[in-house]
Amino acid sequence: MKYLDSLGSASASGFYFVFVLLQYMAQNVLSREGSRACLQFPVERIHRLLRKRNYAERICAGTPVYLATVMDYLAGEVLELAGNAAKDSKKTLTISRHLQLAIRNDEELSKLLSEVTIAQGGVLLNIQTVFLPS
Repeated sequence: MKYLDSLGSASASGFYFVFVLLQYMAQNVLSREGSRACLQFPVERIHRLLRKRNYAERICAGTPVYLATVMDYLAGEVLELAGNAAKDSKKTLTISRHLQLAIRNDEELSKLLSEVTIAQGGVLLNIQTVFLPS
């Protein structure tokens, strides 16, 4: 903790910590296929697809690790919100309706996935404030 405090502001230390963590994971991930990084998404497959689809001439070892980390974070965030939506409706199984409610009720996820259509997701309930009882 003292080391992070000596780096400066909280945002700068947070970025530095993530950068060091990604460098550490990149050293071992490609050879061990993400097992050491504790990621759910396959780092080696992401690396292969990035090379195969020619997004850039060269791809450094940290790129698929970073992409897998971001995908892991986004999936966890969406599933946590969908689980909360399922719990609110007293269900134990998360369905696509819960995913739709989770994404559309979160401002940032809604903006990120504004062009995405979720099959069997339904629509959000929108009642005008004029019609609500006062």
